[in-house]
Amino acid sequence: MKNKSTDEARFDAALAHGLARMALGLNIAIHGYGRLPDLIGFANGMVKQFAATFLPGPVVYITALGIPIGEAVIGTLLFFGLFCRPTLVFGTLLMLLLIFGSSLIQQWEIASVQMIYVAFYSGLLATVRYDRFSLDGLRQPK
Repeated sequence: MKNKSTDEARFDAALAHGLARMALGLNIAIHGYGRLPDLIGFANGMVKQFAATFLPGPVVYITALGIPIGEAVIGTLLFFGLFCRPTLVFGTLLMLLLIFGSSLIQQWEIASVQMIYVAFYSGLLATVRYDRFSLDGLRQPK
């Protein structure tokens, strides 16, 4: 016999997870896609921002080229719910990289916002078992 209350709770948890995942994915994807048209300008700007740090300019430049691409890929995968678990892990690792950079140039407000993203990624990772409304969910056997 099915428990209607339990079924509704599972549905609600899956719906909440799916909507939160899509919102984070959209946010991260737009961060990336918005920077892609001026990728070189973005990378050059990052080199200027990090000029007073110990990081070599070429390392900052190459890293800055990869950040928007990573954001676009991670955000798109999250939005559609494809490879959710590894994408959430890679998204968190990207945030760690960004927090490192923000902290290095003492942009504490930005680092604080990035910590909120980490909490969001962590919450989604902790509840990935509720992943149902996604491409991954469609690929799971019933």
